[in-house]
Amino acid sequence: MAKKKNKTKEIGKTIIRNRKARHNYFIVKTLEAGIVLLGTEVKSLRQGKANLQDAYARIKDGEIFLYGLHISPYEQANRFNHEPRRIRKLLLHNYEIRRLIRQVEEKGITLIPIRLYFNDNGHVKVEVALARGKRLYDKRETIKKSDIQREIERSIKDRD
Repeated sequence: MAKKKNKTKEIGKTIIRNRKARHNYFIVKTLEAGIVLLGTEVKSLRQGKANLQDAYARIKDGEIFLYGLHISPYEQANRFNHEPRRIRKLLLHNYEIRRLIRQVEEKGITLIPIRLYFNDNGHVKVEVALARGKRLYDKRETIKKSDIQREIERSIKDRD
């Protein structure tokens, strides 16, 4: 029997999602990156114990590093556990890093992680976005549009 394909754009099992990112930033472009992790970090991620809230990526010496990602210590690891907020390296091709360097040099563009997930092979991946910060009036406008859309959907549902 054929395997059912995911109708959504997402691939793999999502571990954690940065829901505040779309509220605070305009997402310009997204890309998938690998991440260098320790064994206890992967085990903790399988339990879903991570926080992307204050995480961001920065380019340093031609490499990209993820700061502020909190992965809780694995309970069964005792003294071999990892540091929860350590800096983690992201794995990208050189041409992708060069392209990101050019784009991040623009004023107001930053790299933020949107979600952490396991791909089909069981590897942990990070969806990183090039984002431009929203101002307060932009946030208000986005909330207003979503409220209007919700009202439209509610009225269509009530009519049926």
